[in-house]
Amino acid sequence: MNGKALSFFESHKADKPSRFCENAQWRKDNESWLKWSRQVALALIDYMQENGLKRSELAERLGVSPQYVSKLLSGTENLSFKSVANIDDKLGINCLAAAIA
Repeated sequence: MNGKALSFFESHKADKPSRFCENAQWRKDNESWLKWSRQVALALIDYMQENGLKRSELAERLGVSPQYVSKLLSGTENLSFKSVANIDDKLGINCLAAAIA
């Protein structure tokens, strides 16, 4: 590699080391419940698209903050059965139907 490319990479190097390996290990260790969380996120995204909703409007329907909706949509929120049932009841959907089928 020429000196110009090396200096470019050096000037854009992150200050902190990457946490890629640690994050990958966390996803592997939590794979089983993350599968369910992603399914809830996908169900919510489908619901938003079908009803033309923004995050803030979904938050209103669920009675939660837009920040919490963002957590739900990330697919990494560790939800209780009660939380999922509450979402289902308020929206009239079954978040886990596709995962069970």
